[in-house]
Amino acid sequence: MATLGVIAASVGFGLVPYFARSLTAEGMAAHSIAFYRYAFAAITLVPFVWRARAHWKALLWGVAAGAAMGLGWIGYVKAVEIVPVSTAGILYMTYPVFTLLIAWLLFRDTPHRRSIVASLMILAAAAIGASPDAVQAEHVPALLLSLAAPFGFGFGITVLVHRLTVLDPLARLASASMGSVLGLAPLIAVTPATALFPGTVPGWWLVIGIAFGSALIPQLLFTVCAPQIGTARTAVAGSFELPTMFLVGWIAFAEPVGPAQWLACAIIVSAIALTPSKAIRSVAANAAVQSRDG
Repeated sequence: MATLGVIAASVGFGLVPYFARSLTAEGMAAHSIAFYRYAFAAITLVPFVWRARAHWKALLWGVAAGAAMGLGWIGYVKAVEIVPVSTAGILYMTYPVFTLLIAWLLFRDTPHRRSIVASLMILAAAAIGASPDAVQAEHVPALLLSLAAPFGFGFGITVLVHRLTVLDPLARLASASMGSVLGLAPLIAVTPATALFPGTVPGWWLVIGIAFGSALIPQLLFTVCAPQIGTARTAVAGSFELPTMFLVGWIAFAEPVGPAQWLACAIIVSAIALTPSKAIRSVAANAAVQSRDG
């Protein structure tokens, strides 16, 4: 059930390109879109941070993870703005590799061989499902910058699993959302008003959609479910975002989706089944599960 929860959250995350591209068409800056995505959760859930103040070290880890995810997400919005959704998804779906690498370097979380194979399968699925001729030379800098997004998300997954299990789910989400808002605040402060707000009423509905449909609700699902299945399986199950991206590109932006894309979906499902659910679990997460079950 926890794996299904992460998959459901990933479907919500996969809707981001629709909101992001539509809001950039309204004239909003990429960091403004990122700010709105996290601001609603930060404002709504700030009381839970105060209630969890005794765990201030964990809260600081959550803020750091949120800042990394929020700032990294700017590069992803920039990429989605200028290239097909499936192309931007190629680099974004490298985050399982970042996740395993960061968990190993920061928390001595040695990856299981099956987890490594599953992550490589995700990379292969992303490569198969993308169109190489969709990348033009002038798009390469933006695509390289977009690597900040999978790095930030990978860092967020490792912190969630290894440092935030002492917090209740709402405090985890609140601390990360506050970190994203704080990280983006300096950019917001120097942005002209015309790039801060959507120019139409439908644009404001898009802001509400990206805040709740692709952020608050999916993130809450993610923070509840991810610690139950460990770093590696969270990264792989979360990769279900890729087929969602393909469908968004096909339905909303008339981008072609062919046999290669559906083959990528099949590989992703196989990778989810391959990854061990609790082989990569931290001591803190084990203690949390034992306490809950006991």
